[in-house]
Amino acid sequence: MTVRVERTMTVPATPERVWEFITDPDKRARPISVVTDWEIIDDTHANWSIELPIPVVNQTMTVKTEDVEQRRPEYARFIGRSKVMTVQGEHELEETADGGTKLTNRFIVDGKLPGVERFFKRNLDDEMQNLEQALRDDLEVEA
Repeated sequence: MTVRVERTMTVPATPERVWEFITDPDKRARPISVVTDWEIIDDTHANWSIELPIPVVNQTMTVKTEDVEQRRPEYARFIGRSKVMTVQGEHELEETADGGTKLTNRFIVDGKLPGVERFFKRNLDDEMQNLEQALRDDLEVEA
C-alpha cells in the first residue's frame, strides 16, 4: 500500500526565501516527529535516523535521503530509502501576485513492512503540518 499526501500553503515570503528553508537538510528533517537524528553527508545526501512506533519496527532505522532534482527556486524532489520504506518528497514553489509563495508539498510513502503504511496514513498529514509550522516559525525569526 502506498500513502500519498499533498498539502498547499501560502506564506508571505519570496520563493527564494522559502527555497532556502525547504532545501536545507537540517530544516527539512528537524520538524518530522519520527526523525530522531540526522547526518548530512554532502550537498545532496543525508541520513535520517527514524523511530516508528509500530510493533514490527522496534529499533532505530536509517533512511538514506538524496536530493534527486532541484530547479531553483521552483521545484525540489528528494527520495529516502530504508529497509522499512521508501519516501519521496516534492516541493513546488510558485510566486503569488502579492510577492508571497504558494508552496505545494507532496509526500509518497511505500512501506515494506506491515504497519508502516498504516502509521503514515494516520500521521503523514500531521507531519506536513509540522513542516508548515517550522517554515512559518523560520520566517518569523527573520522578520
